[in-house]
Amino acid sequence: MSPRHLRAGAAVLLCLAATATLVSCGSSDDDTAGSRTTIDYWLWDDLQLPGYQDCATAFHQANPDITVKITQTAWTQYWQNLTVELVSGDAPDVWTNQSTYYPQYAAGGQLLDLQPLVERDKVDLSAYQPGLTGVWVKDGKRYGLPKDWDTMALVYNTTMFEKQGVDAAQLNDLTWNPSDGGTLEKVIAKATVDTKGRNGLDPGFDKNHVKTYGFLAEWADGSQGQNGWGDFAASNGFTFLDKNPWGTHYQYDDPKLAETITWFKHLIDKGYAPPLDKKSTLANSELLMAGKGAMMVTGSWTISTFTKPKVKQKFAFAPLPTGPAGRKSALNGSSDAIWAGTKHKEQAWKWVKFLASPECQNLVAKRGIVFPALKSATQKALAVHRAKGEDVHVFTDAAAAKDGTFLLPVTENGTEISPIVQDAIQSAILGQASPEAALKSANDKANGLLK
Repeated sequence: MSPRHLRAGAAVLLCLAATATLVSCGSSDDDTAGSRTTIDYWLWDDLQLPGYQDCATAFHQANPDITVKITQTAWTQYWQNLTVELVSGDAPDVWTNQSTYYPQYAAGGQLLDLQPLVERDKVDLSAYQPGLTGVWVKDGKRYGLPKDWDTMALVYNTTMFEKQGVDAAQLNDLTWNPSDGGTLEKVIAKATVDTKGRNGLDPGFDKNHVKTYGFLAEWADGSQGQNGWGDFAASNGFTFLDKNPWGTHYQYDDPKLAETITWFKHLIDKGYAPPLDKKSTLANSELLMAGKGAMMVTGSWTISTFTKPKVKQKFAFAPLPTGPAGRKSALNGSSDAIWAGTKHKEQAWKWVKFLASPECQNLVAKRGIVFPALKSATQKALAVHRAKGEDVHVFTDAAAAKDGTFLLPVTENGTEISPIVQDAIQSAILGQASPEAALKSANDKANGLLK
């Protein structure tokens, strides 16, 4: 997963691909070496690469006539390379897909319909985390099998909050609303410290000279807001579409979203979060680890970022706050898709089916990087974290909570809609337009693309 969040930025000049080929002597891409076949498989997450190398090794041992060549490329370059390869007619046999991107490939006839193969081989779709399988289906055609899932939580610097008298018990039971911010805003204020050591609740607090911000917001977050505003807006009663997936009308003009964005701007105005126009080029995770911030929203795919041994600060995870409509977390996941133009349909399907199987997903679970899509493998991944002393149950609790998750928007033209909404939200945060006006304009443009 990305991993799977839309990030704005200039195109990378050099391809940063790292290719790992799992050995099968004499194999080739086109079956010219006897009956041997090489399947090209692409993914974007370097942290997940070792787990899928484990899978490819096990797969090759069981299928010595098939070699899997894995290519891992950083997020932005990944989609650029894939587009180029699809245009040239030389795409990988199998690639990791993301819910925002796959509709354009399905609409373009680039993805193989897996439903007949699923039915033929009796793949048990009920074994996956609820909510993951339907995302990849349109008009009865299935364009991928689930590989993993993620939910969102708060990650915070334990030392900073303890210094301000805020303990884990308080952080595990936060409330939020767009009017006064609830108990969440109070703890954010306490964790915000100016250069003279005064926190945000001190009458003498200097918002123009902040040493540590209580909250780090994410604004390069496309049309989903998975890393912050989307989760808060959902907890305020906002829904992206009239139905999801494959809705026919966006609802970015909902006042509940405008209220949410207004609250975030209020945090910035009070000095509790960094101004967008002065934001560091470093990722929020890096700022958090550098002590420039005390708290942020993060996804389960980043767990190892905050728990790896080399991290000097001590971090912990807490549930997202409970809003007027309850506690809500985005539930997202990636899938493995087969290129419609592959010359190795049966071999590619065999690999995709293996990727979605307990054997592979248990191997991925052992690495403790992501939560695999199979419910049984999720429990194995959770056990790995527990064995390492990592308390990450808030992510699995979020996934299991009744009515506690929502899907990111899945429609056609999602990649065109994403920058439209992101630009509108950024303009509101910068004070260039009111949230209501900016979001109304973006919503009109988004719905225009759906017609």
